[in-house]
Amino acid sequence: MRDTLYANVPFQLSEMPHRYGPNVHLVGNPFLLSQLAKLCSKGTVQPEINRLVAVLYTDLVKMVINAEFPRKMVAMPTRMIDHTPQGMYQGEVIDPAVRAVTVNIARAGTLPSQVAYDLLNTTVDPVLVRQDHIIMSRMIDAKEHVVGSNIGGAKIGGDIDDAIVLFPDPMGATGGSLSTAVTMYKEKVPGTPRRILSLNLIVTPEFLRRISREHPDVVVYALRLDRGLSPPEVFGTVPGELWEKERGLDDRQYIVPGGGGFGEIMNNAYV
Repeated sequence: MRDTLYANVPFQLSEMPHRYGPNVHLVGNPFLLSQLAKLCSKGTVQPEINRLVAVLYTDLVKMVINAEFPRKMVAMPTRMIDHTPQGMYQGEVIDPAVRAVTVNIARAGTLPSQVAYDLLNTTVDPVLVRQDHIIMSRMIDAKEHVVGSNIGGAKIGGDIDDAIVLFPDPMGATGGSLSTAVTMYKEKVPGTPRRILSLNLIVTPEFLRRISREHPDVVVYALRLDRGLSPPEVFGTVPGELWEKERGLDDRQYIVPGGGGFGEIMNNAYV
């Protein structure tokens, strides 16, 4: 008879209250919000910006693994098994047999996806982990308004049947890039995924509205909601309570307060 203390390990995500529905998780974490504030500060450039992005995504991916990945019971001998029959750990662990695919939406998503890929390889069987790559750019009109997203190329290494598919992309602005990428996976990549997850540092109400409308099965995990251009009556309300009035994008579809163009700063490439 062994102790079953860890036969059912509870995990509860710390979340900010909102009215966006059950598939949106606004993580409430003072440490990560502090690091994100530094990341968005005007003077933060290389190499600090990449260090902060890696710190933030390391913790965010761990939260998602705890909340979303299946578990299994194990009985694993420890090094004490040579000394006593009780030298055996029995309890839940993350199921190493789950398939996982992380999608790099270049440019800003390259480092976040690599962080996710490395963590997944240490959590589940690496044979079941894959990283895909999508080259995507915003399409703008003559007035520099974002009118859509264009996929310039992709390297997809297989099917997504029964896989947990992660899209780690720092800025959830209009939702156009994510929606385009998810549509491509649903229509052109074989298999039915177990779960589709969006991992963002910052999202806007506009992003959440578009994703909930076009892909209601996508689950969003975000560290911060930015709605800085909303009318005064919105401030102080629970997010989503006045969803149609909430606004986080300026006329050029940049997030306010936001953090500027992460992709440009992370790559020192202002084009």
